[in-house]
Amino acid sequence: MGTKAKLEYIWLDGYKPTQSMRSKTKVVEDFSGKLEDAPIWAFDGSSTEQADGSHSDCLLKPVAIHPDPARRDGWLVMTEVLSADKTPHPSNGRATISDQSDDYWFGYEQEYCIWDNETDKPIGFPAEGYPGPQGPYYCGVGAQKAVGRQIVDEHLDLCLDAGVNVEGINAEVMMGQWEFQVFAKGAARAGDECWMARYLLERTAEKYGYSINWEPKPVKGDWNGSGMHTNFSNTLLRTCGSQDVYEQICKSFEPVVAEHMAVYGAHNDQRLTGLHETQAMDKFSFGVSDRGASIRIGIATVEAGWKGWLEDRRPASNADPYKVASRIVETLSAATERIK
Repeated sequence: MGTKAKLEYIWLDGYKPTQSMRSKTKVVEDFSGKLEDAPIWAFDGSSTEQADGSHSDCLLKPVAIHPDPARRDGWLVMTEVLSADKTPHPSNGRATISDQSDDYWFGYEQEYCIWDNETDKPIGFPAEGYPGPQGPYYCGVGAQKAVGRQIVDEHLDLCLDAGVNVEGINAEVMMGQWEFQVFAKGAARAGDECWMARYLLERTAEKYGYSINWEPKPVKGDWNGSGMHTNFSNTLLRTCGSQDVYEQICKSFEPVVAEHMAVYGAHNDQRLTGLHETQAMDKFSFGVSDRGASIRIGIATVEAGWKGWLEDRRPASNADPYKVASRIVETLSAATERIK
């Protein structure tokens, strides 16, 4: 008998307006660890809002694989959902990405709150009332400021051990709120990396009895919301060396605000108010170093002679990175063609 391996298949369900992650384990013998050797696997779509009971079979097609550092002989398999006829399921945001090359680079700044299920508040918040106002928590040090560091550090180590390209972490503006950054070349691959990092975070929080809150405005009032600031570039942005080109590209996003906001996360209107480092949801602006703009041009890009990337600050923390990248690629591709 050969060595048995545990393959954890991870996918996105059909819940609306925000999809959730699901996973189940397949035990196989003599697994090579290669993506192409992970088989397509069926699941009950009637239990995940992806099919009805009379035609319930949906398929999981592996798209990325990582060793599972927390499970002996384990592998993490990111999948996309297909219908029984092997066509992309309507819930499959990955399949909407038109460009499968490595020309489009994406970096996601994923904010989230570690959630205390007993108080129904971020960890560190008192059961009654609120902690001190925002100010000391961002990148804070000390038990009264940085709450949850053990979970965050464990998550970072798991991601790095699994080969997920997390490039940094930090405490965010609200107590109990944190961020990780993930980067990849290729729109689809970047989404794979972000979802895998999200999965590992959810599983790490499970161990401590906490949840992860991805809502864009988890605490109402004078508290920052949670976003998924999306950094992006293509060859033109990385090489043009032209302020005019950057401004043309930024302006190309203004006529399609509604199309972008449609896939930038549910309840994002609660976050994009024009306050707390955001632009209002129904407005559009861009600027150098402007964290209150819709799209920020980083000072590093300017200092590099207008060669670099742009940051779309509008996507919410609960947005699907596949759908965000798909829409940005569409807008950026059309603008690039006009400029050429």
